[in-house]
Amino acid sequence: MSLPKLAVTMGDPAGVGPEICLHLLANPAIREICVPVIFGDAAVLVRCAREAGIAAPQRIIAQFDWPQVIKTLDTPAVLDLHGFDQSGFMPGTVSAATGAAAYGYVIESIRAAQVGEVAAVVTAPMNKEALHAAGIHYPGHTEIFAEETQAKRSCMAFFSDELNCSLVTVHVGYQEVPALLSAQRILDVIELTADAVRKIRGRAPKLAVCGLNPHAGEHGLFGNREEEEIILPAIEAARKQGLDVIGPLPPDTAFISSRRRCTDAFICMYHDQALIPLKALAFDSAVNTTLGLPIVRTSVDHGTACDIAWQGKADPNSLYEAVKLAVKLSQPTGR
Repeated sequence: MSLPKLAVTMGDPAGVGPEICLHLLANPAIREICVPVIFGDAAVLVRCAREAGIAAPQRIIAQFDWPQVIKTLDTPAVLDLHGFDQSGFMPGTVSAATGAAAYGYVIESIRAAQVGEVAAVVTAPMNKEALHAAGIHYPGHTEIFAEETQAKRSCMAFFSDELNCSLVTVHVGYQEVPALLSAQRILDVIELTADAVRKIRGRAPKLAVCGLNPHAGEHGLFGNREEEEIILPAIEAARKQGLDVIGPLPPDTAFISSRRRCTDAFICMYHDQALIPLKALAFDSAVNTTLGLPIVRTSVDHGTACDIAWQGKADPNSLYEAVKLAVKLSQPTGR
């Protein structure tokens, strides 16, 4: 049986994306499970390889040749999209040009997945400041994928050996969070998470839902009774479907080791409620994915790290893990 082909976006040219993509192409363990194709600019990757002291890509595919080549492709490659003009470009420097290029790589990868040319998409990091400078006003990858695929419901989730989390709200300010919570939205995230964990682990999951307020509201003492009026009804609705769900748990004790050992995934109300424990426990190995899409998408769990870009210092492990999860999620059995 042929290996699945994966689109791996190069990310912002100014960040560590090109560097970690070069490592991916040269990794023999990755070649055993899939055929990675970097959606980016070959000239950028060749220059990055030279400056960072990494092996240059061995196979480059012109965009014109892609429709025919992809049918029989069985070796790692670069799809040269020519989306970036290097005139005046300095690695590590945020610009509208790098933001526009990174966005273009993502759009092309989504198209390839939608028409079945690739089994999944794995994204290297974009820079939000660069995106906005280019007039592309998305908070991040998650929102781009949800809109481009017209997903009816979706959520950001993170998987690692130490901790798995899904987010009810994502890139918004704290004061906006309570108004964005609803029992239906929380139930959607519970259901999406349960489906993903079942696919990955091959069994019914055990889920835990965090409260919004300190001490999970302390029976109405903190907050506006979000736990009683919004979060608990969602948990009860999930239980009626036969899902094994507990909560709402006080967020400050939800992630202790004894709880993590008996929980497959946590449902978190806002960004940092999930990301602080996750990055403390699994910064180099966690994988970001978007649940609920009609295509498989995973991502590294770190930013563009422009301060170390193109210096041979970037750790590619999160990208490796993202590829492994994408392969698993793209298989019909999830095994």
